[in-house]
Amino acid sequence: MKSRKVTTGYSKNGLPYFRIDGGPQNLVIFEGLSFNHRPLSGLTLWGVSSSYKSFAERFTIYYVNRKPGLPAGYSIQNMSDDYAIMVQNEIKTPVDIMGISTGGPIAQCFTVDHPELVRRLVLAMTGYRLSDSGAKLQRKIIDTTREKKWRAAAAAMADGMTSGVLNPAFKILFWLFGKVIFGAVDNVSDGLVELEAEDQFNFKEHLAEIKTPTMVIGGENDNFYPIRETADGIPGAKLILYKKVGHTAMFKRQFNRDVISFLTRVGV
Repeated sequence: MKSRKVTTGYSKNGLPYFRIDGGPQNLVIFEGLSFNHRPLSGLTLWGVSSSYKSFAERFTIYYVNRKPGLPAGYSIQNMSDDYAIMVQNEIKTPVDIMGISTGGPIAQCFTVDHPELVRRLVLAMTGYRLSDSGAKLQRKIIDTTREKKWRAAAAAMADGMTSGVLNPAFKILFWLFGKVIFGAVDNVSDGLVELEAEDQFNFKEHLAEIKTPTMVIGGENDNFYPIRETADGIPGAKLILYKKVGHTAMFKRQFNRDVISFLTRVGV
């Protein structure tokens, strides 16, 4: 695979990102939940950027997080407005958008409020609200993080990622690395603000306002979001659900191929 230049930085309005130079169409990825609002670096940057390099023949990729220092009460709508400022001022539009997990609610707001900026939309492992089980898990993550119980918070996060035989292994792995996941964070409140904002988010009454060609993709056993219901509410949305998969759909080899196929299909 051709080597691609990867650069990191902050947008003019303060959003951390990395960019993979590639094809002529711009794909902006709204990152999932992160407690560290700074550009990725080291092995993390290498791993995440490598997972998207198959897109680079067709797309230049911007992988964008929320800005650091979010004030209490900052909403999904506020975060969407931040992305709109970056896209309008710094990226050739219209762009393709992929909202992953917590980035999905932000992407939904973005597409309804700024349809002229969006060519196609992918909602990956996400939904118009948290499911009941997802809300319960996120509340546990919020509470244990506030109490600085890093391993308990990480174990709760693992509960949402998988189900079945893989769940115990994921819980042990996340528990072991809980202090690494949370302990090196610059400002834990950034992740908490994101979680609280998503806890309040329900876009059901606005799904029909999404007129952009949309694909909703995820696992049929996702513990965090009602993925099928989300696709049902968006006119003409394409739904892909992987069987026996939880909140880890993006790790399937087929995931990138399905997303690229949708974004490059003629006449969508």
